[in-house]
Amino acid sequence: MAKLPSLTRLALALLIAESCAAFATTSSRQGRLGLARSFQPATMLNAKLDAILWDMDGVLADTERDGHRPAFNQAFAENELNTVWDEEQYGKLLEVGGGKERMTAHWNNVGWPENLSADARADKVKELHLRKTAIFMDMIKGGTIPLRPGVLRVIDEAIAANVKLAVCSTSAESAVRNLVNTLMGPERATNFQIFAGDMVKKKKPAPDVYNMAVDTMGLDKSKCVIVEDSHIGLGAAKAAGIACIVTKSSYTANEDFTGAHMIVDELGDDAATGVTLSTLEGLLG
Repeated sequence: MAKLPSLTRLALALLIAESCAAFATTSSRQGRLGLARSFQPATMLNAKLDAILWDMDGVLADTERDGHRPAFNQAFAENELNTVWDEEQYGKLLEVGGGKERMTAHWNNVGWPENLSADARADKVKELHLRKTAIFMDMIKGGTIPLRPGVLRVIDEAIAANVKLAVCSTSAESAVRNLVNTLMGPERATNFQIFAGDMVKKKKPAPDVYNMAVDTMGLDKSKCVIVEDSHIGLGAAKAAGIACIVTKSSYTANEDFTGAHMIVDELGDDAATGVTLSTLEGLLG
């Protein structure tokens, strides 16, 4: 085999050395960043974001501690049920998805109130949940429950980019619509489709509500991102096979979010440091 000229061999050696150094630098940087790759702007390797599917409680607003919990307690007091859920107890009860299911699980565990006969329990739970929802909606209308930081910023960015939006919640449909309309305004609300716990057979962590959204809206799961705040919600997202970002809430900060594509404390009001559409698009395969 003919030998390469000395200058050619030298140039080739330098080229190989530079390529190896660049690869080592990139590998080291990726190792340091880990999941932080998700914060990088979308590239041509990323699919285009088609839809953002939002949970409501704990994601759009931190409603559980200061909204649902006191609303439950007021409904209990009105019915003289001698039941009060404090903050710590309610945090544990949130491991059960759905308000009616939560009440049933609680009383199955501690014993049912004496003034609720076995035959009347199911109907009473439904009645209490309706009353709780009405109290909760009055609280939203009263402006006592604000949206979480960054929610409106990301939603406005999505609307401007024609990214589809939906809320997929275990809460009652009426409560979800009320929160979206009241806290976001009717103009933004027109861009949302609502999928609620009373519209599916199984609530989270089953994927039913997310699968319903995908089927109804004609979405491609590989181009969607779910925003959740709890391990139950993350479980639903994983079961649905959709990328998920977790925004920790007051009750979920210490939960196990293994399998989430990204975990943040909040979306952030400042686009320069917070989550953006490019961030979410970077979570796609």
